[in-house]
Amino acid sequence: MKVFKQLFLISVLLQLLTACTDSSFSKSDERITLNVFAASSLTESLQQIAEIYKMKTDVRNVDIIFSFDSSGTLKTQIEYGAVCDLFISASTKQMNELDITSSENPEKLDFINPQTRTDLIQNEIVLIAPKSSDMKIDKFEKVNEVSLISLGNADVPVGQYSEQIFKNLGIWDELNLSNKISFASNVKEVVSQVSSAAVDCGVVYETDVTSDVKVIAKAPRETYNPVIYTAAVTRNSKHPNEAKAFLDFLVLQGQSETGLFITNGFKTIK
Repeated sequence: MKVFKQLFLISVLLQLLTACTDSSFSKSDERITLNVFAASSLTESLQQIAEIYKMKTDVRNVDIIFSFDSSGTLKTQIEYGAVCDLFISASTKQMNELDITSSENPEKLDFINPQTRTDLIQNEIVLIAPKSSDMKIDKFEKVNEVSLISLGNADVPVGQYSEQIFKNLGIWDELNLSNKISFASNVKEVVSQVSSAAVDCGVVYETDVTSDVKVIAKAPRETYNPVIYTAAVTRNSKHPNEAKAFLDFLVLQGQSETGLFITNGFKTIK
């Protein structure tokens, strides 16, 4: 009888331990999906960083889903209720317009958590041409001599930087009025138009240069505002802690000289 009671107690304890263990595993194994909206120029870097993040940290239950597009398009999608946990913009403009604390938010939109807002990295603006091009243009100031140039749309950060550059150089009106501009929906489309030789040249971020194109000029630094990529957890994120943890990892990648952002050509914030 005594042996039976001992066996019974052991059985109960084993059941309790199993229940606790099952509960613990189910909690840690619960799949979490992070929806990250990011500027298309970050596509390759973020995909690589996400793979490293999952290997080196205890977040194997976190699935990161990226939506890459122009920052303007992504901002609009967030406004209209798209599911997004973390927004990474290629310009402070789009982030400001979603930040209730920003003076550049006349509509007082409140879609990001200002306490999580962080400047990640910098980029530079360059002029590219098809790899086989023998065009003699070697300065932004000479762009009005080409037949057709590809630029981002007005709601795309790279397009806004391009317009700013050419206005400061005094040739924007000439380009626009002479129908020399082929507008693109994002920076990847600009690269595509140039690489296919559908246009003579195009304006992109330095990190978007591919093997199919070549850099023929760098934009004069004084002609455009610094290209700052800024990120923040969204106000309606269902997983704000996990989103912030991934953002913190991105910050480290942007601060380290050996981080993937930097090795892929981005610059640290000065």
